[in-house]
Amino acid sequence: MPSDVGTATNGAFKYLKDRVWSRVEGWLEQCLPAGGREILIKAVAQAIPTYSMSCFKLPKGLCEHLTSSLRNFWWGYKDDKRKTGWVTWGQMVKPKSIDGLGFHDMELFNHALLTKQASRILQKPSSLSARVLKAVYYPGGNFLEAELGSSPSRVGPSIVDDREVLQEGLIRHISTGETTTIWTTNWLRSDSITALH
Repeated sequence: MPSDVGTATNGAFKYLKDRVWSRVEGWLEQCLPAGGREILIKAVAQAIPTYSMSCFKLPKGLCEHLTSSLRNFWWGYKDDKRKTGWVTWGQMVKPKSIDGLGFHDMELFNHALLTKQASRILQKPSSLSARVLKAVYYPGGNFLEAELGSSPSRVGPSIVDDREVLQEGLIRHISTGETTTIWTTNWLRSDSITALH
């Protein structure tokens, strides 16, 4: 993990490119069946950036580069010779239940991990990360209404940007009703929506 991620994130996350490519490059030398390539992509290559993705919003170009490396490995790119991709990558990132292979769309996976972090902040406000973010970004308010200020760190905006996705699925359980604004808060019960107390 980079200790300090400034505005030039491509340089800060170069280690992810290098780490994924070094793995993929080693595998290209081996003659692997499709099942073996699928397992290596899912269990190793897509797992490498997971921790960074759960803390930072990665640049779109970096997500595309990681996807390109995995796609080249899947189709057997070797010695600067590109092989034909018979199915689009968009089809391959679909779940197996709808005829895909279940690979991650790296950009969407990044959003999902950051939304999960935002969900943890709401569900466990006494955790260390939630208390640190509260002290820095919203000392007198709550996470859903936090303002980032003029020069936030990379962690705050990464998580706060994806809270809109989280808000679409939140409802509020009504107790005394003192903190609920009925016109702007989802408060009707639905079994498919996460509950916020």
